[in-house]
Amino acid sequence: MITLTDKIALVTGAGSGIGAAIAECFAEAGAIVFASDLNAAAAQQTAARIIQAGHRAESLALDVSDEASCLAALKTVNEKHGRCDVLVNNAGIGHVGTILGTKPEDLERLWKVNVLGTYQLSRAMLPGMIERGKGSIINIASILGVMAMEARFAYTTTKHAIVGMTRAMGMDHGTTGVRINCICPGRVRTPFVDEMLRQYENPEDYLRQMEAPHAMKRMAAPSEIASAALYLASDAASFVTGSAMIVDGGLSAGK
Repeated sequence: MITLTDKIALVTGAGSGIGAAIAECFAEAGAIVFASDLNAAAAQQTAARIIQAGHRAESLALDVSDEASCLAALKTVNEKHGRCDVLVNNAGIGHVGTILGTKPEDLERLWKVNVLGTYQLSRAMLPGMIERGKGSIINIASILGVMAMEARFAYTTTKHAIVGMTRAMGMDHGTTGVRINCICPGRVRTPFVDEMLRQYENPEDYLRQMEAPHAMKRMAAPSEIASAALYLASDAASFVTGSAMIVDGGLSAGK
């Protein structure tokens, strides 16, 4: 059984979807979880569900695109528990369009959250992990970090950057005891996807179109991505670093 007993874990974008599932999964495995999100109320709701289930969690308002907010998160975690054992950089945003339909401000917005946010929080938490000689950083990339898809120019660009960042960090810090990995999910059935589907006249038809590229002919549940994160966070993954773990239901197998 994989456990995170008494590990201190910070999960960004934990207000819903994949981030919330990871926070809940880690808490069930014994971790003390900081559920953080730009939406403070959503983060509080995730923490409340975890506590109601009999596990340990705190909520944290965090804007990963703002360096001061990242440093404040580091201070809060250290003041309350003295360390961060596991960091999950999950917060991210998307965009639809080709390069011709992507304005500079669109790319800059995605870059600040998806790439700069991952950089800033990792840079804040990494020195403490190195000093203690152990830790795990997990970046949530995307299958579009290792392949491309039509009309996802900005998103694909930033997710490729996260995969590259993960590999570089893994190489640079491989002897420190800190492991840095990323997960590349295929499509995941999150509340965001459900809300998007409701905007279509025939949501079931569009859902089937979204599911079709996967070998399994379905999208992942957020809990399935959380299971992969749990493995990478745990000592079971002691020889895994610099890895881009593909969890895509076979979406990329035929590409």
